[in-house]
Amino acid sequence: MAKSYETTTAFQGKSAPACIMVIFGAAGDLTKRLLLPALCNLGSTGLLPQNFLFIGVARNEHTTESFRTYIEDCVKQFVNDEQAAKYGYELAKRVDYISGDFDDEKVFERLKQLLETTSKNLNLLPNYLFYMATPPVFFGKIIEMIGHVGLNEEEGKNWRRVVIEKPFGHDLESALKLNTDIKNVLSEKQIYRIDHYLGKETVQNLLVFRFANGIFEPIWNRRYIDHVQITVSESLGVELRGLYYDATGALRDMVPNHIFQLLSYIAMEPPISLEANAIRDEKAKVLRALREIAPESVLSCCVRGQYGAGIINNVSVPEYRAEKAVVPNSPTETYVAMKLMIDNWRWEGVPFYIRTGKRLSNRLTEIAIQFKAAPSIMFEKSQSGLLNPNLLVVHVQPDEGISIRFGAKVPGPVVRIGDVNMTFKYQDYFGAKPGTGYETLLYDCMMGDGTLFQRDDMVISAWRVVEPILDVWNALAPRQFPNYQSGTWGPKEADVLLLRDGRKWRNSF
Repeated sequence: MAKSYETTTAFQGKSAPACIMVIFGAAGDLTKRLLLPALCNLGSTGLLPQNFLFIGVARNEHTTESFRTYIEDCVKQFVNDEQAAKYGYELAKRVDYISGDFDDEKVFERLKQLLETTSKNLNLLPNYLFYMATPPVFFGKIIEMIGHVGLNEEEGKNWRRVVIEKPFGHDLESALKLNTDIKNVLSEKQIYRIDHYLGKETVQNLLVFRFANGIFEPIWNRRYIDHVQITVSESLGVELRGLYYDATGALRDMVPNHIFQLLSYIAMEPPISLEANAIRDEKAKVLRALREIAPESVLSCCVRGQYGAGIINNVSVPEYRAEKAVVPNSPTETYVAMKLMIDNWRWEGVPFYIRTGKRLSNRLTEIAIQFKAAPSIMFEKSQSGLLNPNLLVVHVQPDEGISIRFGAKVPGPVVRIGDVNMTFKYQDYFGAKPGTGYETLLYDCMMGDGTLFQRDDMVISAWRVVEPILDVWNALAPRQFPNYQSGTWGPKEADVLLLRDGRKWRNSF
């Protein structure tokens, strides 16, 4: 049995510097389900500054008192850890709230006055963290108003930082415009483009796994690796996000952010240090090296799908077009698979197959690195067929960990080879409490560490790869939607995508 390293908390380190957090869209799902529980987890382990508080800004008609009651209800519903919940109830007594529209100058004047008064009364440095927990359409306007009232201005040692949720733009043109607009107000060091996948321990561990172990990095290249598969699958449908999702689709929603971030960690070169820009420089190089898919190749290298009705966990579920707020004849894809190539020395000729979708068989995120098979000539007489290749799988969710598949002799007088798996799980080995994935990211924002956040050049490079696919799909209506049944692993065309190369998806979870 593996030795267990018990930890008293899920997070370790010094408290963040004094600051006030402002959450735009504070009455929405993101705040109550993820941001608030993350803040409670951080606060209960001593990583938030003393007297930390946040101010909610939203269009909902709350008073400060009714908002405090709302926060208490959210803590009761979404914070499971006892100590974290205790912190949450105390935090609820200190929150403030401003109701109004995001394009109303008076709202931001009131916010500025409240921040200045609160900082003075609590004897705090005027350090402000602004969080965009709103629909993307409001990002640019909110930041413009922050600049209009001077809340972007830093003096002396105080700082002002803005966290922007994905998606950052809906295509290359809009991403470039949003970048230009926010940089008219903020410097790059003030901008934190967040991707909650990068808050997961397994993703952060990729740096350690690759570069702190002498046995993996020497074989992490085209000489030994046959191909890589990245799977981000969900068993849920669009739920209550039909209006947003039908205007976005799986490609925009998942590929230029979540999936490309996972890919860049797997494919990057060793950074010169753990300093934020050193790591982001290497990730940016990978994204720039991704081969753009020519328009004439989109239909052969990319697959889109839309789920039909089916059964998941013994429950009948409707087709996508029957979901609330979805257009009845919607052409929006709920599934994407594609073959990508990286044009650099390390990965020349190694395909990266990615796929993501809703209403699939299982909920999971994993990265599977399949190595080239060993020569089987010496086992020809005892083994029928070729040897199975070694496989290394990084399990990002739900069970965070890493597993390795290799061949071993089956006990008995005859030489037979069977596959065995060695599996490491964070929960079993370190005994750490699970978090939301936002704890590390929020803490890093307060500490001024941009390592886990996207830089502007990374965002633009990702959209340059996605743009030709969007153009072709917008020009050509999809055929036979819906084209996969809920509860399966997607459309058959996705299987063909790999079969043409003599490979297949890893569906035996």
